[in-house]
Amino acid sequence: MISTTIFPGRYVQGRNARHRLGRELTRFGDRGLVLCDPYVNDHLLEEFKPGMEKDVKITLEVFAGECSDEEIGRLVKMVGKEKSGFVVALGGGKTIDTAKAVAHEAHLPVAVVPTIAATDAPCSALSVIYTPEGEFKRYLFLRRNPDLVLMDTQIIAEAPVRFLVSGMGDALATWFEAESCMKKYAPNMTGDIGSMSAYALAKLCYDTLLKYGISARTACEARVVTPALEKIVEANTLLSGLGFESGGLAASHAIHNGLTLLEPTHSYFHGEKVAIGTLASLFLTDKSWEVIREVYGFCESVGLPTTLAGIGLEKVSDTHLMRVAEASCAEGETIHNELVTVTPEKVFAALKAADAEGRRRMKQS
Repeated sequence: MISTTIFPGRYVQGRNARHRLGRELTRFGDRGLVLCDPYVNDHLLEEFKPGMEKDVKITLEVFAGECSDEEIGRLVKMVGKEKSGFVVALGGGKTIDTAKAVAHEAHLPVAVVPTIAATDAPCSALSVIYTPEGEFKRYLFLRRNPDLVLMDTQIIAEAPVRFLVSGMGDALATWFEAESCMKKYAPNMTGDIGSMSAYALAKLCYDTLLKYGISARTACEARVVTPALEKIVEANTLLSGLGFESGGLAASHAIHNGLTLLEPTHSYFHGEKVAIGTLASLFLTDKSWEVIREVYGFCESVGLPTTLAGIGLEKVSDTHLMRVAEASCAEGETIHNELVTVTPEKVFAALKAADAEGRRRMKQS
């Protein structure tokens, strides 16, 4: 068997790291397209422009809102028209995935500059493609990882706490999914098995969340950068990114994909839905009561949802929940990397059990 581990070209993180952005971009050319999300365009752009414009020429474009084939096609045409030598993503997860896909289609380098630490998307050679309405459509596997990922932790500390917490929800799945792939010799996102480095980083991701999650949330509430915040930003972004991509995915993200079929979940963040997928996976894979208690306790301590009501599904019917379960078990879904035999009926039961445990704990608190 062959193992493959893939990494971003360069990862830069720290307070005021944005001031180095222009210098980093000169490695790719002197002109590029910067895709920024609407909030960044309205509130944060002036924080980043001086660090870019002193070294390179940029064309700014505002992201339309969904990482869809339609939006990617629009931007690829713009890149060609502007004769851009690179693409920069400035914003959150879907902006990042879109810029990566555009760079992939245009055969250009891409620099990823997140303004939040809400997902593990920044480091990966993967874009998640949705329909224009926000339903999961497919994974787009890219020919390489981003050439640069730059995380300014002061900007991240000043973002709403919910983004950091959502990133912890996404990162929470990393070890459980990688562990399943490791034990089953299931493939990672490259199609090969993972390396011991990837599995070790996935475990470090989980350990870091448990040790520093609460104190990092506290720092973000105070809008300050502390060592704990730096560690959680790295866990949410680099460790989780390497862990999922080179370790592998399993039930948590497949259940997330199923949940996106239900419209009430669309206003909730990726990591919040992944957290529910992880809680359901604990019951699906028959984890010990000690592990279940530890994971629920962590979610409660940092503010991640532990019930279906927490992602807008308080009144979800069994019929709709079975739709989620069936989509989670679709052919080719990563849920089949689990050690257990998976069926829609088992996923349905796991979702119901996870929700019941979350509600039980709420009543006791």
